[in-house]
This record gives sequence, structure tokens and C-alpha cells, in this order.
Amino acid sequence: MARYPSPRRDLPRVCFLSYRHIRELAAPVVAEYADRAEIEVVDGTFDRTLGIARDRAERGVADVFVSAGSNAHVLRGGLQAPVATIQLTGFDILQALLKARELADRVGIVMYGATIPELDAVKGLLNIQIAQYAYQTPADARQHFETLRRDGFRVIVGSSLVVELAEQAGLTGFLAYSQASIRQGFNDALELARVARLEAGRYERLNSVLHTLQDAVLAVDGENRVIAANPRMQQIMGVESDALMGQDLARLQPELSLLATLERGADERGRVQRFQGRDWIVNRSPIRERGMVAGAALTLYDARQIQEADVSLRMQHRRLQRSAKHSFEQLIGASPSFRQTLAAAQRYAHTDSTVLIRGESGVGKELFAQAMHNAGSRAARPFIAVNCAAFPETLLESELFGYEEGAFTGSRRGGKPGLFEAAHTGTLFLDEIGDMPMPLQSRLLRVLQEREVTRLGATAAIPVDVRIIAATHQPLELLIDTQRFRRDLYYRVNTLRLALAPLRERREDVVLLAGVLLKRQFERVGCALDVAAVLAVYAPMLQAYGWPGNVRELENLCERIAVFMTQFDAIDTVDWAGLRHECPELVASDASADEVDWPSHHARAVAALKRHDGNRQAAARALGVSRSTLWRWLSQDDDHLPVGG
Repeated sequence: MARYPSPRRDLPRVCFLSYRHIRELAAPVVAEYADRAEIEVVDGTFDRTLGIARDRAERGVADVFVSAGSNAHVLRGGLQAPVATIQLTGFDILQALLKARELADRVGIVMYGATIPELDAVKGLLNIQIAQYAYQTPADARQHFETLRRDGFRVIVGSSLVVELAEQAGLTGFLAYSQASIRQGFNDALELARVARLEAGRYERLNSVLHTLQDAVLAVDGENRVIAANPRMQQIMGVESDALMGQDLARLQPELSLLATLERGADERGRVQRFQGRDWIVNRSPIRERGMVAGAALTLYDARQIQEADVSLRMQHRRLQRSAKHSFEQLIGASPSFRQTLAAAQRYAHTDSTVLIRGESGVGKELFAQAMHNAGSRAARPFIAVNCAAFPETLLESELFGYEEGAFTGSRRGGKPGLFEAAHTGTLFLDEIGDMPMPLQSRLLRVLQEREVTRLGATAAIPVDVRIIAATHQPLELLIDTQRFRRDLYYRVNTLRLALAPLRERREDVVLLAGVLLKRQFERVGCALDVAAVLAVYAPMLQAYGWPGNVRELENLCERIAVFMTQFDAIDTVDWAGLRHECPELVASDASADEVDWPSHHARAVAALKRHDGNRQAAARALGVSRSTLWRWLSQDDDHLPVGG
């Protein structure tokens, strides 16, 4: 063992482990690097190399290790420290063969790793016979060497181990490596040491930042080894920092492992996980360098604190809807007018043009707006809805455009961004735009024209990228004539038009919608009755009703029916007379509730039998009753029974 000291102790510390022959070949190169690194040269055979290196690494006396062949392979697999490999090049082999050719026309080659197919192409040019083998362990090397010796090869080219075997057997051995390859290995080692020191510096800075955080944070490198953990994480895990650093997290705490994050390179956020007897909200995120996953970070949030914060957050944001929940697949209807409107909305979704949705209250204008947002290129961005008729004029102005600190009495310290800024890169849905006060219409027009917003009390304009979808139930043309809506704003928002027909003009959609809404309400309240059987009773009345409240009114009715039906276990026990008092919408406008001709059990049974060609089992299934109940209903009047089973 030899040490080549450097006069500067801040230089990298390199540990060079090798067999004797490479060490002797490398001596001049090591001397060249004496002023660039503190180099320790150690003779390390295959079975001793890893133990020697681990001792240096644990004592912290080496920044990087250098070796060749099998030694380098063993070090890379067993050390966490950086290892530079002295690579064997084709030029090295060629030089060794040229030397060997001077002594023999038959040369054996035994190298670590794999054979070199290209040698077969050049052996004719060298005018020598070549036999080459590759080994993985010293035992393999000895076996291949013996094979060559028995075959009469007297000159062997190979690694230090092979040259040593040749010398012991009285043969001639040529080391395949060159000083140029060794020099490149040392250059690689110095670069690895430089990078390792930079990473160590980053880890120190990372730990400094993590120590200031209240949440528990931990980071690992690309091998899932802990590189940083703040005091809060150490406290939760019950492990000191010295015992954490460099440990495999999967072995230390399997439930916190970041292996999946390292493999997928994807965030995992908001997962609820039980750890150390408590519930935590866990975030796992990859750490990238130059686009590649170089590590991962784990953050534990106390679920109890999040629950407490959730209340205040929901209160603060209760008026804002920042995401769109509905899609086109959730919009229900089969009428021609609905299909035509749906097709137009699907086309509009793929543009950034302003859309004006017109229709009566309750027809689903916001549902269409959300569906267009979710089907467009802005789906992953904010969707913010504001009802222009729900705010006083002064409050609506500050909500839409925001304000600077001190803009008015009671303004929030630091100011507040408006909804245009909150919807930046997304969609702003202006519901009931026809009820917007005239002064605000002027400000809105300017924002739509200039695509920039100026907060109250500010002088600088803020650029915004927002798609506008507006909606109204008001007759805007009439409002323009009476000077209650700006004509220029009307032409600005009336780019793409979407007219939603009222439910009374889509009577073929009423039963279809009612079936979906009723099923949803039955599931919500836990009603076990068959939806189709219940719907069959009052479907004609649903279609006959005028629906002034449109789909919203239908949804309310279905909820009322579901709540009423929870008191019955079977369809044949339903109090239909009681339902008509609960649901006056099902009563014709020219009749009282007591005058409605609700279908009797017998009439429904007969109608079901006719629909199923007299098949009683199919009819009973459709009515949601047993065959015995169906027979009892039919027995009330046997004069008009269809024939069948």
C-alpha cells in the first residue's frame, strides 16, 4: 500500500485498488496526478477488494475509488461511494497483441466480462491465431487459462490476474491495459469526486432547508437511500440522523418506501396512510435532474391538522367553484333539439371562442359550460363560475377584477386577485350575465377586448388568458332596446351561440331523465324498490306536466318521490294516493289531486301482460313484483286476461 500525498488537503481523496501488474503500470500516471488529488494505492485481490474499500468509505477517508475489471464490478455492486472503472479499449488489446506477436504466432486472450467479436476480423491482418475467453470470477479465469495452457498457448494477453497466472506457470503474460486507459480512469474518478462533492453540498443545503419546515420531510437518492431528513421526520420515525443517512428506506421503513416513485417517475399526492399509530396525508414526488429521476421526496402531513384547516379553507372558498365536475357523457337526452345542441357544444369545446348559452332557469346551462371546459384544451386548468346576479355591484366588481391594498375601506391587507386572475389559463363562467350592472359591463367589455385586467386601486394592467362562457335567461335583445345591456358587449359575448330548449319542448327526454335521476336518488336514500316499476306508474303524467323549473324541478321531484318511497318494501304496497299529495306536479292542471285517474294494480298488470305477450314471469319482473302478487292483481277482474304463462 502506498499513499501519494497532495500539498492541498482540499483536493479529492482517491483510493486506487488493483493487482500488482496494473499498479506498477499505473505508477507514472499516479505521480502525474499527485498535485490534483490525494491518492492512496492499495493492492486488492478479488476477495479482499470490497472489504478494503468499505473500511475506507466507513472511515470517510476516500471520496472515490478507482479499479479495473472484476475488482471494479465488485466495488460498484457493494459500495455506496462512487467508483471509476479503468476501461479496456480495443486499442489496448491491439497494442498487447502486437507485442505478443513478436514472441508467438498463437496468442490466448482471457479478459473479464465478455469476449471481443471484432478480434476475429483482425487476426488475419495480424497473421496470428487467437483464442479468447471471458471470465466472471477468478475460478473462471483459472479454468480458461488452464484450457489455453493445455492447448499449447505459450503467450497469454489479459488482466492482472491472468498475467499473474501466466507468470506462475512459466508462460509469458502481457497486460492488456495501457497507461492511457489508466489516465482516463483517473480523469473519470476526479469528475465523480467533483460531482459527489457538489451533491454533498446540495444535500447539506437541502437539509438546512428541511430543518426549517414544520412538516415531516425525507429525501432519497436514485437507489432509495436516505440523503436528507428533517428533525420532524426523525422524531416520527424514532431514528437519529446519523442512523438514517445512507440507509435503504425500503429496509428501514418499508411502508414509507419511495421505490415505486423512483421507478414510475410520477407524483403520488394526497394518499392517506397509517403510520406509527396515526393517520397521515402522504405526498411522494420524484426529484429530477436534467430530465432524469435522480431521487424522490416524501412528505407527511398530520391528518388532524389538515382536518382543522379544511374547515377554514372551505369557508374561505365556499363561493368559488374552481373545477368543472361534469362532462358530455353525463348530459342526458335523446330529443332532436338536445342532440343538435349537444353536437354544437362538442364542436365549441375545442375552440377558445367566447360562448353565450341561452335558456330558461334550470335547463342546465352551467352543466354544458363545465362539459365544454372538460372536453377542451383547458380541462386541466381552473374553471371558475360566478353568478353575476348574486352579488351587489360594488362586491361583484372587486370579485371579478380584484383590488390593491387600501383600495377601499375594509379591503384585505396585501390586496386580492380577482376571478379573472384566478381563472388565468382556464375558463371563467359568467352566469346570468344579463343581470350584470351597466357600469361593470363597460369594464368587462374592456377586459374581453384587451385580455388584461386592472385591479381596483391599481394603475398597471395584468395580462390574462381566459376563455369566457356566458349564460343568461334574459332576452338580451330586449334589454339592449331598453338600454339595460350594452350592445357592444352583446356582440362581444355572442360569438358562438348555444340555445338550450326548455324541458317542455323535450318531452321525449323527460322519462329518460327521470329514470336516471330517480335511480340516483333511490341509491342515495337507500330505497330498494325497482325504479322502472315506479317510473311506469307516473311516466305519462311526467310527460304531460309543463316543467316551468325544467331539469332542476324534475330533479327535485325525483328526490321527493325517492324519500316518499323509502317507507315501502314492495311495489304492491305503495300508497299511490299518498304520492299524489306529495307530488302535485303529477296532477293535470285542469284536475285536482283527488280527481287524477291513477292506474289501478289490475290495469297495470294487464298492460304489462300485453307488453310481454302474456308471459306472466316477464310481466312480474317488469312490474317489480312476484308472480303471486301479479296473479292477485289480475284476479280482481278475469274478463280481459291475455293468454300465456
